[in-house]
Amino acid sequence: MKETERYTDSRPVAAGYIGTVPYADAWELQKAYVKEIDREERLETLLLLQHPPTYTMGSDRHPEHLLLDEDELKERGISLFEIDRGGDITYHGPGQLVGYPLLYLEAVGLDLHAYLRSLEQVIIDWLGKYGIEAGRKPEYTGVWVKDEKIAAIGVKFNKARRRRGFITSHGFALNIKSGIASEGFAGIVPCGIQQYGVTSFNDLTGLDMTVEAAAAELLPYFLKQFGLQLSEKALTKE
Repeated sequence: MKETERYTDSRPVAAGYIGTVPYADAWELQKAYVKEIDREERLETLLLLQHPPTYTMGSDRHPEHLLLDEDELKERGISLFEIDRGGDITYHGPGQLVGYPLLYLEAVGLDLHAYLRSLEQVIIDWLGKYGIEAGRKPEYTGVWVKDEKIAAIGVKFNKARRRRGFITSHGFALNIKSGIASEGFAGIVPCGIQQYGVTSFNDLTGLDMTVEAAAAELLPYFLKQFGLQLSEKALTKE
């Protein structure tokens, strides 16, 4: 079965770029949206945004992969959160496109790993438009260009209370800005992976793509991959 054949019901989704949002605010927004989507009071949603400099540690956390102490974090203006997604430590910051899909996955025939692969495929397909041969590494999640990671994936599957299935939260972080690897990523062992590096779209292409432009270009790939259609309802931060 092709990845795109897993999702064929063309449900409406609210989606769009909402600018720079503090990590704590975006986390609370996701939790509220998950409950509302479960109660069918809100459309499924894709939040596209940026964060101020932030480190997040997932459920597979290893504190030793954070290479900065508390004083150094303050000096560099980087926040730190221990959160409820899978995975180890990663960086979010200016110049990175973060995507939080909040989707209902029906229990019947559910393949959680297929959802992760579909998220990766969205990014792989978009990068292919620019001649970037991106792919996967079997032992890791995320999107890779040779031995450098360009996008991290970390999700949570929230059990629905009103129906059988799950609502997704968290998602992907796609590096766009040139030089991002030497900024926030230099203070951690990204995702606990020491033997490989980090890259960005602008580093690979020599272009000066903005995060907002990347969000606009990536959205149709997301809709196609998941068989969704964009709602006419405007997306806000509320």
